[in-house]
Amino acid sequence: MPTRVAVKTDKAPPPLPVYSQAIVCNGMVYCSGQVAMHPETKAMVEGGISDRTAQCFKNLSAVLEEAGSSMKNVVRVGVFLTDMANFAAMNKVYDTFFEDPKPYS
Repeated sequence: MPTRVAVKTDKAPPPLPVYSQAIVCNGMVYCSGQVAMHPETKAMVEGGISDRTAQCFKNLSAVLEEAGSSMKNVVRVGVFLTDMANFAAMNKVYDTFFEDPKPYS
C-alpha cells in the first residue's frame, strides 16, 4: 500500500481541522484548495480578483515548496469563480504563475 504523508506549512493558511494542506503519495503532491487568505494575518487579502488570485497562488506555491515541489510541476488546476466577469483578470494573474506548458484545467 502506498505511503501517504501530510504536508503542513505556516507559510500558507491552515486548513480546516479535517483537511491537510497537501498529501504526498507515490511521488505526487495532491493539494487542497486555497483561498485568498494571508498566512500571517489569517485575513482575506484586500483588493479585487487580481490580488486574491495572486494570494491563492502564493499559498499554493508555499504548500508545494514544503512538499519538495514547485509550481513548475503542477499538472492540473481547478479555479472556482463566483463571477465569470472576473475570468480575464484571473487568467492574467494565472499566466504569471505558470510556465509553458500550462497545467490543464
